[in-house]
Amino acid sequence: MLISYSMYARGRGGLAVKEALHMVTWNVATAEPPDNVSSLLRLQSPKTTDLYVIGLQEVKAAPLKFVADLAFEDSWSHLFMNTLAPLGYIKVSSIRMQGLLLLFFSRLEHIPFIRDIQVSYTRTGIYGYWGNKGGVSIRLSFYGHMLCFLNCHLAAHMIYAKVRVEEFEHILGVQAYSSQKCPHILDHKVVFWFGDLNFRIADHGMHFVRTCINNEQFHLLWPKDQLIMMKKETSSLQEFQEGPLDFQPTYKFDLNSDSYDSSGKKRKPAWTDRILWRVKPKASPPPDDDDDDDDDSNEEGLQWMKQQALAKEEEDFPLKITQDAYTSHTEYGISDHKPVVGLFQLELKKMHDTPLVRVCAEGEWSSDFDAVVNYTILQPFPSSAWDWIGLYKVGFKSMTDYVTYTWVKDDQVSLSDELVQVYVSKDEIPLLGGDFLLCYYSSNLQCILGISEPFRIQESKAAIEGGLIADNIDGLDQAMSG
Repeated sequence: MLISYSMYARGRGGLAVKEALHMVTWNVATAEPPDNVSSLLRLQSPKTTDLYVIGLQEVKAAPLKFVADLAFEDSWSHLFMNTLAPLGYIKVSSIRMQGLLLLFFSRLEHIPFIRDIQVSYTRTGIYGYWGNKGGVSIRLSFYGHMLCFLNCHLAAHMIYAKVRVEEFEHILGVQAYSSQKCPHILDHKVVFWFGDLNFRIADHGMHFVRTCINNEQFHLLWPKDQLIMMKKETSSLQEFQEGPLDFQPTYKFDLNSDSYDSSGKKRKPAWTDRILWRVKPKASPPPDDDDDDDDDSNEEGLQWMKQQALAKEEEDFPLKITQDAYTSHTEYGISDHKPVVGLFQLELKKMHDTPLVRVCAEGEWSSDFDAVVNYTILQPFPSSAWDWIGLYKVGFKSMTDYVTYTWVKDDQVSLSDELVQVYVSKDEIPLLGGDFLLCYYSSNLQCILGISEPFRIQESKAAIEGGLIADNIDGLDQAMSG
């Protein structure tokens, strides 16, 4: 799939654009992934998705398995990358804490505008040591708008509703990022809170709950949903919004079945798996205080002025969240939980629509001779000697999926006010050639700042003549792909 750099022009001129966000939460109960997740990701939909955010809980985390997953990608990450990469989606970031896994994918065209990426995690289960419960987060700037995605697995069992709220508030309090603008979760313009939150349906007996489910009278169960009940009395929850629970409770099912728990425990069905969101409210003015010398009052005033400056930015560059769908996918039976999907529209004005770096390949490329990369700094940013330019195959899966790379400082061969040239050794260029991209990666910002147009690397004539590779490259490629 060749994606032209000219696609970056969409949405210019200060007009609001809509970007589609597809979110998934699924407690996979230590199961290996299914063969196909096309339905879960709605890949047959005629509508284009811009971002995928996938939060999993209870990914198998036995010690040997977990060590192997740290050295390589886990099987669930592989599944989603292998599914989405051919469609032009890149895994931008991920974080794993034992059984909790959070993945963020984006269409290639948005990659240079996803910046300030940071991750964090908080353990709460088994006294916080093992990390079987807790929260993992990815925060980032999307066209200048600060977003945070928090995937949680909270305490189980009916009686621990207040404990779940305490765990959530603990996570909000301790997770921090190295940022003056948004050092904590609730400082972000939009926060998505999702996962196996483990809230249950209180009071009602099994017969009433199952009758409501069978008759699709879900609304009769909402007043006794613990999360809905706790929102009424807990200020930290009241700013979070959630779509109507117009789908059957997602827990607990017999494996490979649409039947609820038939074991001796006969767990009562519940909406344990949820997706909520919060748009940062406007700042309130500080309270009046007659003591002008009061340090606390001055601090509050300064804080309010800072908030007002941010509010002005938000007024000039608004972000509106609309939920298009909120449902479960009952066709997946590998777990005792059903996955939940939330589809959103992010309507926003872009704070920037030009990448920080323009990068391109100079002339013809082949492993028969050394090559040159050209790049231009379009806007100032904190560059580093550790910045590099990676060579990626078209359809690459993640930022670490490069074929080779070159340091922008060590391998620099030419410098002017407008153009910098960097050397690439012919020994690093693939013999077989193919379609490739160049990406400029910033070590300080931890993200890609510029992407070249796709270009063709020619197969090595010297290698063919020397008998090192077959002379029918196209036929060999087709045979290998088949």
